[in-house]
Amino acid sequence: MGRKNKDFFDKVFEITAKIPKGNVTTYGAIAEACGLKSAARTVGWALNSSKHSNIPAHRVVNRMGALTGKMHFGDPHLMKDLLIFEGVEFDENDCVNMKKHFWKPR
Repeated sequence: MGRKNKDFFDKVFEITAKIPKGNVTTYGAIAEACGLKSAARTVGWALNSSKHSNIPAHRVVNRMGALTGKMHFGDPHLMKDLLIFEGVEFDENDCVNMKKHFWKPR
């Protein structure tokens, strides 16, 4: 992995670590906060590489609030269970209530 990717992944981890309990943000919002608005997919790759860390990757969802990363948590229900435990609410489509729980990284 090149140094540029390492720096980007480090920024992703730093931002993700700041997401407050009971809130979520999106892959795209993190990418934009890192200065690469079109790098949402790379944010996903970074978070997938952080599996065995204390990075709260379960708080990152797609722009619609869907749990598109849930298959990377081992148990397909774990991501949602962790969010529910933190007080995150879901709508009838099984997506996070983004109006209530979205956190915009700075």
